[in-house]
Amino acid sequence: MKQRDAIDFGKTDISKLFPKIFIPTLLGLLSGALIYLADGIFLGHGVGSDALAAVNIASPLFLITTGLALMFGSGVSIVVAIHLSRGNYKAANINITQASVISIILMVLITIPVVLFPEIIASWFGSSDKLMPYVIEYLVYVSPAFMGSMIIVLGMFIIRIDGAPKFAMAANVIPSILNIIISYIFIFHLDMGVKGAAIATSISQWIGGFMIIIYMFWFSKTLHIYKLKFSKTSLRLTIRNTSYMIKLGGSAFIGETAMACTMIVGNIMFMSRLQEDGVAAFSVACYLLPLIFMFGNAIAQSSLPIISYNHGLGSVNRIKQTFHISIKIAVAIGVAATLIGIFAKVEVISIFIKHGDKAFAIAASGFSYYSFSFFFLLVNLTLIGYLQSLECFKPATVFTFLRSYIFVIPAFLILPLFFGDNGLWFAIPVSEFLTFCMIFIWFTVSKNENQLFNKL
Repeated sequence: MKQRDAIDFGKTDISKLFPKIFIPTLLGLLSGALIYLADGIFLGHGVGSDALAAVNIASPLFLITTGLALMFGSGVSIVVAIHLSRGNYKAANINITQASVISIILMVLITIPVVLFPEIIASWFGSSDKLMPYVIEYLVYVSPAFMGSMIIVLGMFIIRIDGAPKFAMAANVIPSILNIIISYIFIFHLDMGVKGAAIATSISQWIGGFMIIIYMFWFSKTLHIYKLKFSKTSLRLTIRNTSYMIKLGGSAFIGETAMACTMIVGNIMFMSRLQEDGVAAFSVACYLLPLIFMFGNAIAQSSLPIISYNHGLGSVNRIKQTFHISIKIAVAIGVAATLIGIFAKVEVISIFIKHGDKAFAIAASGFSYYSFSFFFLLVNLTLIGYLQSLECFKPATVFTFLRSYIFVIPAFLILPLFFGDNGLWFAIPVSEFLTFCMIFIWFTVSKNENQLFNKL
């Protein structure tokens, strides 16, 4: 990369390089997760458990749109890192422009139906008649946030590779802090309820989006928006490049939609067995799942540019070092998160739901079981991210699909038949554990077939 770039992915010592990327990436992603946490905390205590349940029903749509941004962001970052390692700056800039344009078009196509048909979408996501007004109100006013969020997520990948991970972090931290402040004012002082939380999210996400836009047009070092052509050849190349980005980033999209699928199926199952209070209890798990996911995502995203860049150079030893550091961090955080969920469940649940509420008792009865998913989730995300960084999109996509749909949906449907209501809390830990087993088997087999995996 050019000498003026802040980070040298090919020469800087991995023990110094990884923290330099990981810390700002983690802080940036966690600050983004605080948007959801703040909404949950303020709504749970400022409005009530029904509002908490309603937002939980609407939230999968936000995960789906974020998944699209992650798909293009992770996909284009792999391609760009490889191009930069070979000195092909023009190709890198063309790819980030193509990813940006296609993402914007897709986000517009998603936002319009949400604004026009919120009741239909709320029904699809499992809303009851009692919660429907809350869900519709939240969907309508939060829909502008989809585009702002997409710009932030996609921009974070690009800006980190451009050598400015601290700015990428700021583009997440500043909107998150503003969201907490605005949401608190709207809910507790202006009594705007669910509507206030949604508007606060939209405002904060667009502030972050404008920060990304300003950086890309006026402050970027190596990567810039490139003027696209609209000839038949250019369109054909755009389709080809976009398809390849989707292949590389597909597992990231499936990963986010996995949480959306988990929330939708879980909401429906909790609603059928425990009604609105059950959904409110499940919402505590759903608010924490993206938080844990962000830790795993930060590990994978931090490894991605290092591994992809050195993969382009053929530097196997640097790839090996990065992999070992990332998996150790995943295990340590996973163990800590699981222990907190088991031994501090009362304190965690009380952050969202008031003591004495029926929803609180439901959450307390099963949260310990649910906490075992944290460890396997973090390890799975790290391993899948490693495969993704090496352009092994097929196994990465298969494993993500397994934990997203093949295991989790049957788990939600079958386990309650044997374990009653507790079976609902077992569903996600069981699906993550089964996915880990499949990945472990695949890596064991690959060591006999693939030279790189054998060296790891």
